[in-house]
Amino acid sequence: MVKKKDDENFEIEDKPKKRGRPKKSAAKETKIVDSVPTEQEEIFINEQALLNEVPHEIGLLSLRENVLFNSMIMPIYETRESGIAVIEKAYNSSKFIFITAQKDSFVDEPKINDLYAIGTVGLILRMVKLPNGHIKALIQGISRAKCLGEIAKAEYPQVFIELIKEKTADINPEVTARIRLAREYSEKILQLRGVPIAEIMAILMQVDEPGKLADLIASNMRIKADEAQVMLECLDPVERLNIVIKHLLKEVEIADLQAKIQNIAREGMDKAQKTYYLREQIKAIRSELGENANMDEELDTLRENLEKIGLSKEAKAEAKKQLYRLSNMGVDSAEANVVRTYLDWLVELPWKKTTKDILDIAKAKKLLDADHYGLTKIKDRILEFLSVRKLNPQSKATILCFVGPPGVGKTSLGRSIAKAMNRKFQRISLGGMRDEAEIRGHRRTYVGAMPGRIIQAMKNAGTKNPVIVLDEIDKLGNDFRGDPSSALLEALDPEQNSHFSDHYLNVEFDLSKVLFLCTANNIDSIPHALRDRMEIIRISGYTELEKLAIVKSYILKRQILDNGLTEKQIKITDNSIKKVIREYTREAGLRNLEREIGAICRKVARKVAEHEITYCSVTPKMIEELLGAPRFLEEEREKKLLPGVATGLAWTQSGGDVLFVEVSKMKGKGAVQITGQLGDVMKESCQAAVSYIRSHADILKVEEDFYEKYDLHIHVPEGATPKDGPSAGVTLFAAILSSLLDVSAKSEYCMTGEITLRGRVLPVGGIKEKILAAVTRGLKDVIIPKQNMKDLEDIPAELLEKITVHPVTHVDDVRKLIF
Repeated sequence: MVKKKDDENFEIEDKPKKRGRPKKSAAKETKIVDSVPTEQEEIFINEQALLNEVPHEIGLLSLRENVLFNSMIMPIYETRESGIAVIEKAYNSSKFIFITAQKDSFVDEPKINDLYAIGTVGLILRMVKLPNGHIKALIQGISRAKCLGEIAKAEYPQVFIELIKEKTADINPEVTARIRLAREYSEKILQLRGVPIAEIMAILMQVDEPGKLADLIASNMRIKADEAQVMLECLDPVERLNIVIKHLLKEVEIADLQAKIQNIAREGMDKAQKTYYLREQIKAIRSELGENANMDEELDTLRENLEKIGLSKEAKAEAKKQLYRLSNMGVDSAEANVVRTYLDWLVELPWKKTTKDILDIAKAKKLLDADHYGLTKIKDRILEFLSVRKLNPQSKATILCFVGPPGVGKTSLGRSIAKAMNRKFQRISLGGMRDEAEIRGHRRTYVGAMPGRIIQAMKNAGTKNPVIVLDEIDKLGNDFRGDPSSALLEALDPEQNSHFSDHYLNVEFDLSKVLFLCTANNIDSIPHALRDRMEIIRISGYTELEKLAIVKSYILKRQILDNGLTEKQIKITDNSIKKVIREYTREAGLRNLEREIGAICRKVARKVAEHEITYCSVTPKMIEELLGAPRFLEEEREKKLLPGVATGLAWTQSGGDVLFVEVSKMKGKGAVQITGQLGDVMKESCQAAVSYIRSHADILKVEEDFYEKYDLHIHVPEGATPKDGPSAGVTLFAAILSSLLDVSAKSEYCMTGEITLRGRVLPVGGIKEKILAAVTRGLKDVIIPKQNMKDLEDIPAELLEKITVHPVTHVDDVRKLIF
């Protein structure tokens, strides 16, 4: 008989078999029902004598992860109502039950298709019902059987079965060799696992039939249910033994490997103990020589600093752990340097140190006005932000994101906010960052590991509440090394950043007191999840008057000082500055303008250094001598446009720009060719404009069959520059209509807006930048969508005085204006 235990891989009980079925005496029956099955009691059944008594219709019990083999005695703990009913009914009648395994162990109430067809007929030896309603039963496998079908409308699961007769194998030398091999592998497994083998091997030596030996070994192997089912379904005894031998060989290899690993681990422990003993001796020797005084002093200093800096509970536990490791390491070991560096980082981080906020709103306003010219609405928003912080210091900080062209002062606004609040200022450049570890840090297991940029900024600031500007957040990248924008989500979320986790520190760090500010050139490039956590504040470009005032108040003084001059040695007139603005720079910001002013100051500084002059007043006539020929000329604007040309306005990351659209009409068959590196949005605008003109040809007074007689070539000059965006629809319509009518559009008009197939003009963005570009080019009339009139509030009055704005709602309004 074989008894399977949960805690042993391979255990066989050597008991004498009793022939015949147990007598059904009253005393015997009471003993079986009322007692819980135990391993010590002896119950043996003669399977062959019982095969004739197995009924054709029998109860069905499914096992989740076990398979019952012939002669195997299995304890079963049944909790399912259907299984409990099957066991009770079978025990109260014939005591026979058909047991098969589930194909999917996670199915609670399996159907007939969820079970294997081949199973085992079992005899219920004992059964006891527990107080919670569950059942414990002891069942012995009698014979393999096949399920022929389910009995419909039965009170409990019942099936028709057919017993499978065991084949008898011829015992030849080859079979004998396989039997011996199975015994040898079994013995080796028992030896490697330290299990007593004398009695078990005695039983195995008594079994000479290959099928029974295979069942005996398989019932006690550590194998999955599907693998055990393969053995159960194998009816050829020799082939079944072959399958068992293959699994035994695998188990031998695993057991052998486990034994090797245990030996290696034991050797490692012995070596570690020896190393520790030797280290203690070295420490004692160094102590006698006085060589470890510096190390002990360093450890004491670290310990004192770690106690003073106010570590969190988690960080303090990690610091103590690493300090203990360091004290037991060799001074010159590589690992000691890693641990010492880590502890230095913990000591240098501002766990509790903060600066006291000075939230004087009047002083902050004065400071912002001194540092920045104009930007009235942005300054008001910043002062509102500071006012809220003053009234409610515990409020969760809003993440402000300044979006605008390069050179308009986004980063310097962050520096001014830090100065106004009396906080430390740090800047982190995110442009081109592709590695997530740049934000979250590298794990200490890597060579050269270090914390992420945010933790580095906290260390450099030295306080827990600095102002950190995340520059160029729209230029983050991502590749196989991770997504930095996703790593920033935790840092920029007020609900999460109090528990920011850096991979290097491996402990939480509180970022809730940090004031994060972000800058970007293009809002569309910011990942949506990041954009959702920020309040967007747009900063447009500067007008000519604003640039003149900024040069006179800020840039000129700075460049004179930087180039070693004094205000008594150089003067640049207002007209000279205007000439530089108009003819040498064309940008929304101030960077190129500051470079040109710096170039003028350098030229003058050289003449002063060479003693050619002692004072220079730079006039407009001298500008070309100092800076060369003008780069942008007023004459670029055509006084009269040819038919098929329209003037549009475009927004770029550097500000507004004027865009000419040209359309040429040729004899053909209605083909439309589009060139000039246009993006998908502008191509769709071209198609929408052509479709509108075709559908309204009679109203627009164009030939109704023009699409059959002519080809159209739509071109936007500067073909090397990619162009896209939803604001060229009106300009494309005007240019196409001008070409088809062979009528010139008015040259003083420029326009922006998107159109629909019904001719409606839709609102667009970047109105201030576009109007700036129109004024710079000397255009007098600007056509914009009527819904964009609200955007004129942000445009300075002196700028609006130079142009006439024409709001339109339909392309027919555009046609009446420009023709």
